[in-house]
Amino acid sequence: MPNRAQRRANARRNSQETEFRARSRQGLSDEYALQQQSIRLQDGGSAQWKPTASTGQVETENHVEAVDTETLSIKNPAPVRAPRGVRGWARLCSWVLIVVAAIAFLAVMWIPGLPLWLIITVACVFGVGVLSLFFTSGDPTRNPHLDDHGTAV
Repeated sequence: MPNRAQRRANARRNSQETEFRARSRQGLSDEYALQQQSIRLQDGGSAQWKPTASTGQVETENHVEAVDTETLSIKNPAPVRAPRGVRGWARLCSWVLIVVAAIAFLAVMWIPGLPLWLIITVACVFGVGVLSLFFTSGDPTRNPHLDDHGTAV
């Protein structure tokens, strides 16, 4: 078994090797960054990437899509509309039921000495509200908050 001085010398030698390895990689370039720079140069742009503002068009791999900037505007949000039809009103009632049950559950949780049937009733009302959302939800293909691939925007 090596003595204390030898263990310290080995530890010092190992730490110097790792520092040297870390310093030797500092000059290497990122391969992904080089590829992106090459693509920008081939497209006729500058080698250095600079962020630009949106022009109302989104470039994908094969085509350019026009983007409706009014729907994406934070300064001009879409107005809240009244529900249309029975399904819309049922969905609104489901959300009201969920919010009321959540508030009641908070009240039941902090008030001691309430009967067990009241706590179970509040939990069941919350569950009914959540389950009713499954029945009152609309067709997901007509959701204006999803893009073509089903991703939320």
